[in-house]
Formats: sequence, structure tokens, C-alpha cells
Amino acid sequence: MNQLPAIRSPWRTAILVLGFMFLYAPMLLLVAYSFNSSQLVTVWEGFSFHWYHVLFQDSAMIDAVVLSLTIAALSATMAVVLGTIAAVIIVRFGRFRGHNGFAFMLTAPLVMPDVITGLSLLLLFVAMGNTLGWPSDRGMLTIWLAHVTFCTAYVAVVINSRLRELDRSIEEAAMDLGATPLKVFFVITVPMIAPAIITGWLLAFTLSLDDLVIASFVTGPGATTLPMAIFATVRRGVNPEINALASLILFVVGLVGFIAWRFMAHEEKQRLRDIQKARRG
Repeated sequence: MNQLPAIRSPWRTAILVLGFMFLYAPMLLLVAYSFNSSQLVTVWEGFSFHWYHVLFQDSAMIDAVVLSLTIAALSATMAVVLGTIAAVIIVRFGRFRGHNGFAFMLTAPLVMPDVITGLSLLLLFVAMGNTLGWPSDRGMLTIWLAHVTFCTAYVAVVINSRLRELDRSIEEAAMDLGATPLKVFFVITVPMIAPAIITGWLLAFTLSLDDLVIASFVTGPGATTLPMAIFATVRRGVNPEINALASLILFVVGLVGFIAWRFMAHEEKQRLRDIQKARRG
């Protein structure tokens, strides 16, 4: 019996290594070839920062990066606000008339194909433009509205699960001491669900930054997001400049993800310590 773990351990390690290689080897290869001096993506000629220099001289690509980051940040922020409100309504308001319909419509974008979502939003914006005169044209605003629409569903699901796990005794104790429900929410509930809020924001930011299909439907000629610019470039042939851009995105996303993970881990430990102190007191 004592030999079984020793026999199985190498297999578990090998499977784990293979799994990580399958996930991250293509990314590492992409980063390596971003320092290739050759114009051919798969032919290594020597180490060089040439394609990073070319990238920073490409004004169209830089504009697409700035536009995508701006839309992603704004979409994630609004999605967190709307998703938090929706999750609180579903979890804390109990059963009300239309509860099932509200929950279904909130999570419908999770399973709706992007093509259907993009086409329906395009028809909506066109109809609103013809009837109300707003939006007068499609661009950054319509992309932002479309991204908020489907990102809110993901944020609501994340915060919903977190709210259901919370111990409501602390909130009830605060209300018994005279605190208003609004004050309890911002002083107690929000700090307790802060890891879920951050997770939802990062998820919405990533989904918005990565979206191609929906943005292609609802945008106009004056707004080109980063995925659209990359897709248009790759259709003409793989450009080593894209490797440099992807490497920078991987670095930034990895850094932000690591900082967020450290922050959430610290907040979770602090929350557990506070709960233990409250129970001892």
C-alpha cells in the first residue's frame, strides 16, 4: 500500500507537465518568435527587437490597442455595477413575480451564439437610429453598449455564487445595531464580495478585449478594435509584428492577473481572520 503513491506520483507529474505544455507551449513559442529578425514567422534568423520597433511605429495598430483597452475597461466597470445589482436582486430579494424570467433573461447571453447577439444588437441600433436619431452612427459607443450587454451576465453569475456563500449573520447583526441596509451593503457586503467583484471585472475585461464577432456587427468604419485589426492583418498572412503585439498583451495580462490574484488572496485571508475574531468575540 505504501508503494502506490510512489508509483502513481511520476504519472501524475507527467500528466501535469503535458497539460501545462499543451496550454502554454504555443504562447512561449509565440513570445520566442517575436524576437526573430526574419520576416518569415517560422524561420529563425537571429535575436532582434526589430518587430517591437515596427509595432510602436504602426499608428493604426496602436490606435486599435488604445480603443480596445478603453472599451474593455469601461465595459467591465459598467458590467460590474449592473451585474452586482442584478445578483443582489436575485439572491437577497427573495422570490418575486417574474423572478424566474429575470434570472433566465440575465443568463441568456451566456449561451447565446455571438453571431445571433451581434446581429440582434445591430438591428436594434439601426432601428433606434431611424426612430430616435440615436445613435447617429456606429462606433465606440455601440461597441461599448454591446459589450456591457453580454459581460453583465458573466459578472452576475460570479457575484451570484459569492453572495450565496456569505454568512449573513454579520449583516443581520449590523442591521440590528441600527445600520441601514444601504450602509450595510457598502460597508460590509461589498468588502466581503470584493474578490468576486475583482474576478468579475477581470473576466469582463478579458471578454471585451477578446471579442471579435459582436464588435464586427455593431461597429462602423471609424472604429477598429484590436481583434478586428489582428484578424484583418492575419488574413493577408501571418506578420511577425503580431507576435510582438501578442507578447506584450500576454505580459500585461499576466502581470495584472498576478496582482489581482495576490490582492484577492490577501483579502480572503483577512476576511477569514475577521470572521474568526468575530466568532471569538
